[in-house]
Amino acid sequence: MTSPRDPKDQNNLIFAVALSILVLMGWQYFFARPELQQEQARQEFNKKIEAQNKGAAPENPPNVGNTPIAPPSSETPVGAQPQAAAPVSREDALKASPRIQIVTPSLDGSIDLKGGRIDDLVLTKYHETVDPSSPKVVLLSPAGSPEPYFAEYGWVPQSGSQIKVPGRDTLWTLESGTKLTPETPVVLSWDNGGGLVFHRTISVDNDYMFKIIDEIENKTQSEVTLLPYARVHRSGHPPSQVFSVLHEGLVGVSGEHGLQEFKFADALKSGVPTTFDNVTGGWLGITDKYWATALVPDQHEPYRAMYSALKARDPAGKDAFQTDYLRGALTVPAGMRKGVEGHLFAGAKQASLIDGYENALGILRFDRMIDWGWFYFITRPLFRLMEFINGIVHNFGITILILTVLVKAAFYPLANKQYESMARMKKLQPEMQRIKEQYKDDTQRQQKEIFELYRTQKINPLAGCWPVLLQIPVFFALYKVLFVTIDMRHAPFFGWIHDLSAPDPTSLFNLFGLLPFDGPSFLHIGIWPLIMGITMWMQMQLNPPQPDPIQQQVFQWMPVVFTFMLASFPAGLVIYWAWSNTLSILQQLRINKKNGAEIHLFENLKRTFAPILRLFGAGSGPGK
Repeated sequence: MTSPRDPKDQNNLIFAVALSILVLMGWQYFFARPELQQEQARQEFNKKIEAQNKGAAPENPPNVGNTPIAPPSSETPVGAQPQAAAPVSREDALKASPRIQIVTPSLDGSIDLKGGRIDDLVLTKYHETVDPSSPKVVLLSPAGSPEPYFAEYGWVPQSGSQIKVPGRDTLWTLESGTKLTPETPVVLSWDNGGGLVFHRTISVDNDYMFKIIDEIENKTQSEVTLLPYARVHRSGHPPSQVFSVLHEGLVGVSGEHGLQEFKFADALKSGVPTTFDNVTGGWLGITDKYWATALVPDQHEPYRAMYSALKARDPAGKDAFQTDYLRGALTVPAGMRKGVEGHLFAGAKQASLIDGYENALGILRFDRMIDWGWFYFITRPLFRLMEFINGIVHNFGITILILTVLVKAAFYPLANKQYESMARMKKLQPEMQRIKEQYKDDTQRQQKEIFELYRTQKINPLAGCWPVLLQIPVFFALYKVLFVTIDMRHAPFFGWIHDLSAPDPTSLFNLFGLLPFDGPSFLHIGIWPLIMGITMWMQMQLNPPQPDPIQQQVFQWMPVVFTFMLASFPAGLVIYWAWSNTLSILQQLRINKKNGAEIHLFENLKRTFAPILRLFGAGSGPGK
């Protein structure tokens, strides 16, 4: 005889509830908690960089990794690094050689005439914290500084050739221009003393895209053949987590090989460069959460792409990372001048800009610089919709509220059907109570009769789960959008929410800032998570009771569990969930009233917390 506790509908109910709890618990453990840890580590990292930028010595002065990696070659991807001197402050490193100033609406910085590198960039539109008086974000820094990070272009002689080419110590001459602006490019030149003059023309737009034209003027009596290369080098890297929801590290699209991603730790662990030969189209570089530096070769000419890392040889040193490309040989006939062209992106990963560059320059899959994730076909359209709405209301918090209404409208037909089913279940409460009284000594028979009642009345007991489960794909997609897109960074809402991409800063356990301590992070529950938990509980009370007391207890305590889980999630996501719950409550109240199903929220509240009240002695005493 089959037990009435094991019908298909009951199994599905238990499975759905368990799955939703496990999904959020897993998300909390593998994603939310590591991201919180990552953000804390990132803040410490930024404090260290700020101290170094002010001239303070780093805690662990590196003695390797500050010397530029050798030009790319198939045998030595990151080159043999000589012992480097201890780094100096960023300001002192910038003063060590003559420079050409970079001034644009989005960037401040300079080009090092020694080596011709772009190695000094500050993003003028972005601060390190929400505080507008905090330092501007520093992207690139020169060799010799605590955190070298730069882009370099150059030439490699053919094997056995003795042609002298510009290197990292070459002092270029400013041929034309005084400073680099969107209106005034600069031209550098260098004469190798053997009949070759190298010219480098650098221009920049109003945002973050540089154009570099490297040319060779051949004044000799015979043709000259050299190989052009470009590389992005970085010594050191920000803290990253194994279970991070986004990618930080080496990244690129290598032609037909598609998207390539190597986290910093994975690249170091491998120790072997990854190379793609004869690639056409694409790009490659190094990315952080919100910033990136990427080389964009000519999209119609073949090149060899390489992603490599070198672990520091000394415990106090810096790990080194590099992406580079090497193009095919360029032959310049005697008396002629020929060159190659490439682009360099160095700045904020703003979606509209990235898409614009992809379309304007024909860059293969440049949009994948932003880590939209596996479900980019959901995440990207969702972001575009939010971007459109925000263009009208100019507040991403309001945008989230409007988006929630649109999502609810999209799911309205299905949700409406489920809510009507739940309302009919409520009307069956008297009949269900009669069955419980009739079979109070036979729990299995009791549940069997109740499920038979559901079947005859064509009611789905899973109706209460579907509205929650339907939100999960949108929930995850919105989490991704809030976390990875720079448009959400430091985006304010109202009141105490100054950054929708960060958790609610208030905490119940210090009375929302009234007490002079923060408390442990796992007890950090802000106002918006509490609102979310209350609205979720209210929505659960509109659902008919489950036939199994254990299942009913699971449903009763689910809002409490979710409140703790979502406390460390971005505030924008919690606001979305709370507002979605509120709309669902209004919808259910309307449908319940239409179907004549009574609601007793206060009675349900008392019944839910009766065990806690009894624990503290509430309701006890004479007459109770």
